[in-house]
Amino acid sequence: MAVLLGVLCCAPACAQQPPAAISEADLLYEQALQSIAEGRKNDANATLQRVIDMAPSHAGAWLELALLQCSLGNQAEAERLFSVIELRFDPPPGIVQLMANTRTTGCVSAQPVGQYSITVSRGIDQNVNQGSTRDLGLADLGLSPEFRPRHDQYTMLSGEYLRDLSANGALGFVQFQGRHNDSLHQYDSGALFAGAETPWRLSEWSVRGTALAGFITLGGKLYQRQYQLQARVGPPMALPYSLQFHLLGGLTHASYATLQNFDSTTGELRGLLSRRNGNTSINASLGVQRDNATDARPGGNRRGWSASLQWRHRYGSNITTDLGYNMQAWNSSLPYAPKVIEQVRDQSTHVLRATVIYPVTRNQSLVLEARQVINRENIPIFQYNNRQLQLSWQWQGP
Repeated sequence: MAVLLGVLCCAPACAQQPPAAISEADLLYEQALQSIAEGRKNDANATLQRVIDMAPSHAGAWLELALLQCSLGNQAEAERLFSVIELRFDPPPGIVQLMANTRTTGCVSAQPVGQYSITVSRGIDQNVNQGSTRDLGLADLGLSPEFRPRHDQYTMLSGEYLRDLSANGALGFVQFQGRHNDSLHQYDSGALFAGAETPWRLSEWSVRGTALAGFITLGGKLYQRQYQLQARVGPPMALPYSLQFHLLGGLTHASYATLQNFDSTTGELRGLLSRRNGNTSINASLGVQRDNATDARPGGNRRGWSASLQWRHRYGSNITTDLGYNMQAWNSSLPYAPKVIEQVRDQSTHVLRATVIYPVTRNQSLVLEARQVINRENIPIFQYNNRQLQLSWQWQGP
């Protein structure tokens, strides 16, 4: 398709445009193609019309606008544009065949597309309650057995549904997860989140905004409400080795139904660097956070930083391996519990993860995941380690 467009743009009518007009029009044309690639059809339509107004002989813009109008279900407008292309540009055989095929299939507006995934998992958790093997070091403040590590097995059901909301790339989504332990039912958990995201552009900057709200349960009771706003920004910068860079900013508010003085609002700014080369992708991130307590939370406000690294590779047999590392550090501003725990809490959590995905059919896969959590703190009773091993069966559709 790109080759055919290149041939069409080299037609004599295209070459007759003054260099200055072509240069500016081509810049807008590239923006329109990017909008199409990102699913922002309305933005692409407006940009292509600007290209044609600026450079009436820009053959590529005419063709893309005609195909776009057809994809939006505007049969009459698409046919008018095809006729203009045939009269003005003397298109090569490849373009003539493309237009003929489009006319044959007709211009039917694309229906909203929905996708889903459902996962059933069985796992082993070495420390369901995040229990500690340490204590305060004081004879009268040792940990009771319920705060020591407790082992259990579990069954989990999770899923996600996404659906187009507009012709300009907006998506709606619903996510859920439910975990049932074999014995420790007071730690059974559930989560339900719903939200929407939409892409747009600010000049040459790409932006994707997300809003979501959700509920988390623990032991069959409402535990937490969570609300989040997030924006992912791609600056107009070219990087070597096919690297891509994005900035991610977010604001999250969490409120607790059964705990007092723990509600908080967290702001985050993170840089994301990614590279894809064939069947291999690498993603890295580094960010800073500030967690403001809305009440007299133990330890007060917190400052933190995070880092992550992920490597993913798909082999010739379509088996995929995924290795990941995440680190989150928090530093509180006040002593955790004056007269009882005088330390100012200093926490760092490290998560190591290894996943193997084996495709069974076109839309079903077996997923084996191993996870190691190492939580280090200067207050010994909050330290814990955990290991999990999980085997899942995943369906994806349609």
